[in-house]
Amino acid sequence: MQPSANHGRPDEEVVAIFDSAGNECGTAKRSRVYSEGLWHASAGVLVRSTDGNRIYVHRRSDSKAVFAGHHDCLAGGVVDPGESPEQTAHRELAEELGVGGVELTPLTQVSWDGAWNGRALRCHLFAYETRHDGPFVHQPSEIADGWWWTREELLAHLADPDWLFVPDTRVLLREFLTAP
Repeated sequence: MQPSANHGRPDEEVVAIFDSAGNECGTAKRSRVYSEGLWHASAGVLVRSTDGNRIYVHRRSDSKAVFAGHHDCLAGGVVDPGESPEQTAHRELAEELGVGGVELTPLTQVSWDGAWNGRALRCHLFAYETRHDGPFVHQPSEIADGWWWTREELLAHLADPDWLFVPDTRVLLREFLTAP
């Protein structure tokens, strides 16, 4: 999939910025968002197999600006100016995994006020779910590898604090995946 027009050099992309309450309040270059710890929003999609028994997990490429080489189970990215989180989720699912034309179900939303490499990182996270069995086409600049795990396999890995997993997704999934 080809990236959208706003997705050229990642540090020069203009993204939507938000206030701490989750209201869009302007724009800034992605590099500034990360260097100054500005609130922004991202949307991601949890992909389950059509029978619901497996979750698609991937490893982020080593060239990513944030959380390089970490594992994740949400295909997603930062919300562009004027774009809804659901539009972002559809765009990112197509860009990262080559999946389009699927229905998204909202899962949850959390705000994460954390840190990355000693810098503040603040993000409102919107999670969606879809059912899809593949095939997947990884965007090499985003995804290094991917595979299926059961919920139990993912939970076992998430229980290990030393396992490199995107920390904001870890927080987002804490309640969702541990619910019976």
